[in-house]
This record gives sequence, structure tokens and C-alpha cells, in this order.
Amino acid sequence: MMMSVVSTVESVPRGTGTPAPSLYQRIRRVLTRDLLVTLALGQVLSLLVCAISLTSKYLADDFHANTPVFQSFLNYILLFLVYTTTLAVRQGEGNLLAILKQRWWKYMILGLIDIEANYLVLKAYQYTTLSSVQLLDCFVIPVVLLLSWFFLLVRYKAVHFVGAGLCLLGVGCMVGADFLLGRQQGLGEEKLFGDLLVLGGATLYGISNVCEEFIVKNLSRVEFLGMMGLFGSFFSGIQLAIMEHKELLKVPWDWQIGLLYVGFSAFMFGLYSFMPVVIKRTSATSVNLSLLTADLYCFFCGLFLFHYKFSGLYLLSFLIIILGLVLYSTSSTYVAQDPRVYKQFRNTGGQPATDQPPLGTGVLEPSVTYTSLGPEAGDELPVRVA
Repeated sequence: MMMSVVSTVESVPRGTGTPAPSLYQRIRRVLTRDLLVTLALGQVLSLLVCAISLTSKYLADDFHANTPVFQSFLNYILLFLVYTTTLAVRQGEGNLLAILKQRWWKYMILGLIDIEANYLVLKAYQYTTLSSVQLLDCFVIPVVLLLSWFFLLVRYKAVHFVGAGLCLLGVGCMVGADFLLGRQQGLGEEKLFGDLLVLGGATLYGISNVCEEFIVKNLSRVEFLGMMGLFGSFFSGIQLAIMEHKELLKVPWDWQIGLLYVGFSAFMFGLYSFMPVVIKRTSATSVNLSLLTADLYCFFCGLFLFHYKFSGLYLLSFLIIILGLVLYSTSSTYVAQDPRVYKQFRNTGGQPATDQPPLGTGVLEPSVTYTSLGPEAGDELPVRVA
């Protein structure tokens, strides 16, 4: 009796009992809640970057306040007041003095990298065109991809490279629209120097973002921001005193300029505070791809604030970038080696890897898989432990 039942079941043609999913079901399968949340978080960061750019434009164009170092200094002071003081009152290994004793020189180098990345890109606007900055600033994408591959051991699939390529194509479409509308501002004899500044700043941004991803996923968001506040305020204060004190004295101070500086500092503080949250959920690569839409938000605001000319290419560019982000986020990335290996570098005495506790069955740390959305249902975690 049992054998006849089995033969009857096996004789049914495979797939006849399950109808093909409809187009709506396929879209629902791709546009999951996690993916939509990921896209929304990235666009919040992009809007913060847009707000930072607009306040900087008002300061530079309307009030002739060219003070990029001072603006960064205000942000680092806020980080110091909020996060560095939080570390100072902590107890145990997370205390400020304990962190400085173990890793002070690493955070000092990272603070310098972050300061100069901001300075180089802002300085480049004085020498090269807006379109060149938009194009060359995308150099941060391959930098982050390569550093994540070699140092974080992140492994990508073909869909990730296609998605990143679509995002860059969208930026190219946006630059093409700028060219057709004649928005080639800032062209001068030292354009090559300005382009090199952008490439240098993008490279430093990539290094900073990858280091930030490692820290927030393996150590602490508060630790990263507290150390940036400490060393960032110290070194940017020195740079401000040396390079920008004369420019600061020329600023025609009034309530409008003061309000713009307050707004810039608030937006920058929000960006620095919120970015580690998004990076921990996704990755440095995903965040930098999301930030590509910031220039488009600036343009859409400029339609009303600065009376920019409109072109349908900008909408096409926005749709292409969003499509690339969706494509990139639909598949998860993974690491080629268990990240617990990294923890030996923050243990006292440099304990060998064999002293680490054994991995429990079915118990994995959140940092085992660097992913944009997490592994797909039914897939095994492709982690190879050395």
C-alpha cells in the first residue's frame, strides 16, 4: 500500500501543481521590507549631504565665507562634546583612557585621514568644474570595493558589480545633463590640480569609510565617533589656526551667517552620527552608492532656490541610480573568513588564534556576514573558517 502511494506521487509531473508567480509576486519578492528600509536609510544620508552642500553654497556664494576647515572644526567639537565625553564616563575596557592606551595611534591616523578628505574635496571646487567633482568623486566606489575585498575579506557577486556600474552610469547621465545645460562652473587654468585634489579626497574617503565599517561592526559606534571627535577637533583646530585664521576674520558676522553655520554643523553632526548606524546594517560600499543621489537632490532644490534649468536627463539619472541600488541590495555579500580572527588584534598580549573560544553550533555573531540585506531564505552562510 505504501509503495503504491509513493509511485503515484512520483508519477505526477513536477511543477504542475504550482502555478507560476505573477509579476506582482515577483516584485514583492524582490522589494522586501528590509530592502526598502535599506534604501530609505541610504537616502536619508543622501539628503543630509544635500543639506550640507546647500548651506556651504550659501556661505561661499552669498556671504563669501570660504571656511571649510572651520566648518569641519565645529562638527568635530560637537562629536567631542557628545561622544568623547560619553567614553570618558564609561567604566571598564570601553573607557576613553583604556581605548587610548590600546589604539591611540590608529585613531590619530584615521582622524587625520578624515580631516584631509573633507578638506581636499572642498578645496577642489576652487580649481575645477562641478561636473569634474561629481565624476571624479565616484572614485571612492572602486576604492571601497578594493579595500573591502582585501582587508575586510568581503566577497561580491556579479550582481553587485552590475548594480555599482548602473549607479556610476546614472552619475554619468547627470554630468551629461550638466554639460548640455552649460553648468560648467569653476573652470580655470589649474583644472588638473583640482581634479587631483578630488581623486585624493575620494581615496581618503574610501579608506576612512572602510575603517569605519570595521570599527562599528567589530568594536563600537560610540568609540569610533568619540575618537573622531577627540583627534578631529585637535588636528582641525591646529589646521584652522595655521591656514584659515585670516579667512575667518574676514567673515561679515551677522545672525544669518550664524544660522547657516549652526545649520551646517547640525547637518554634519547628524551625518556623522547616523552613517555608522547605516554602515553597520549594510556596508561602506552600499552607503557610498546611496550617496550618489545627493547631487541630484541638490539640483532639485536648486530648481526652486537658484532657478536652475530642468532636464529630463536628471530624472533618468535618478531612476538609473535607484535601479542600481536595488540591484546591488537584492543579493547578499559574504566574508571569506570568520571575522573572529580579527579580534586577536584587540586582545591584550596578542593571543594566538588557537586561544579563541570554539564556535558554537548554530551561534554566529552579527559580524560574521557583511551583507546588505542578510542571506536569502534557504541559503547556507558561505563562511569558510581558516
